[in-house]
Amino acid sequence: MQFPTITDFEIVDLRFPTSEEAHGSDAVHVDPDYSAAYVVLKTNGTHAGHGLTFTIGRGNEIVCQAIRSMMPFVVGKSLAEIQRDRRAFWRSLAQDSQFRWLGPEKGVMALAVAAIVNAVWDLEARVAGKPLWRLLADMPAEELVAAIDFHGIRDAVDEDACLAMLRANDATRAERIARVEREGFPAYTTSCGWIGYSDDTVRARCREGIRDGFTHFKMKIGQSIEDDVRRARIIREEIGPDRVLMVDANQRFDVQQAIDWIKPLAPFNIWWFEEPISPDDVLGHAEIARAIQPIRVATGEQCQNRVMFKQFLASGGMQICQLDSCRVGGVNDNLAIMALARRFGVPVCPHAGGVGLCEFVAHLILVDYIRFNPTMDGRVCEFVDHLHEHFVDPCIVKGGRYLAPQLPGYSGEVKRASIDAFRFPDGPEWIKRAGTRTAKGVAR
Repeated sequence: MQFPTITDFEIVDLRFPTSEEAHGSDAVHVDPDYSAAYVVLKTNGTHAGHGLTFTIGRGNEIVCQAIRSMMPFVVGKSLAEIQRDRRAFWRSLAQDSQFRWLGPEKGVMALAVAAIVNAVWDLEARVAGKPLWRLLADMPAEELVAAIDFHGIRDAVDEDACLAMLRANDATRAERIARVEREGFPAYTTSCGWIGYSDDTVRARCREGIRDGFTHFKMKIGQSIEDDVRRARIIREEIGPDRVLMVDANQRFDVQQAIDWIKPLAPFNIWWFEEPISPDDVLGHAEIARAIQPIRVATGEQCQNRVMFKQFLASGGMQICQLDSCRVGGVNDNLAIMALARRFGVPVCPHAGGVGLCEFVAHLILVDYIRFNPTMDGRVCEFVDHLHEHFVDPCIVKGGRYLAPQLPGYSGEVKRASIDAFRFPDGPEWIKRAGTRTAKGVAR
């Protein structure tokens, strides 16, 4: 096997005008333009690494600049050098003595680390000729553990505990690999419940979801309790009593307000209440979890790093672990979070949607199932049916299940035609919108 050296890079501010049809809208983020800070790592070999991190429009250029600022740590590295100590490479980005002051391990710098790290793993999987999930499924337990930075979480799970966890699952690993290749992994849909959708659209999307085989549906809440109750009634009417309904407030409330808000919705048989309050409020989530049983509290998509996940999981405030492929420091950090979730017995149900997040989590959820948490019971992975047509290797969901990706890599490569059309601000799709958006006072 040849091990290429990273010689150059391309960074693209890529944005899609999803706000025009209220796709992705919730009580807090009312006009999202799904966007990606997209990076291509060029090499002296036949492969390139493609990675990204997700934003919702304004500020995407800041993440792109953060990625650019980190490139001196990346260009000139050979893949062989990175593989020899994946943890050290990850720390060179996440723990640089000056850049870490801007975090540490949170915010824009963590998003930038995620884009780079995701691109490096994509490159490694391409060179190996495997989809990323299979690369990590086949990886020796010792090598997988060596990729994880346990700093700050060893009091919950350390190298020895993680190694024991992986080895305990190894005996039945081949069975789970065969199962995901045969059946895929259960998904749920959020595409029925965006807060900007009309009632007729909600009904139509529920019916589409049922036709597509989904059994789990999620709706956004938080602007008006009367509207939320009406929309919950519509969705429950459409999906019937046996399918599962979840709600998501996207951090809209204070603690007591969240507890009070969910009560009128409880009769609609809610499985989980997602992001009820600030994503940093560990104690608040725990208080809500105690107060609203048997409804569970789900969170994690904007949880900043593995140390925060440790606290949420240990406190009981995170009863559904919604890891995100780009919010924390990429694949390495998500492996740590999977180990923590197993340690505390909390199901992993990843956040997705956006640009490329579904493509990424199609790999991550299989890694969690095969290596860390060997059950599909009570576990589903988010699916949002937007923007997949822009990817070279889009995720495939059939019968309400993610199918195992087949092509080598991490599935994050964007088509060149889409890059050219939606590059911000000079792509033709944005040039033709510039006057209208400025006139409306919403220039991006």
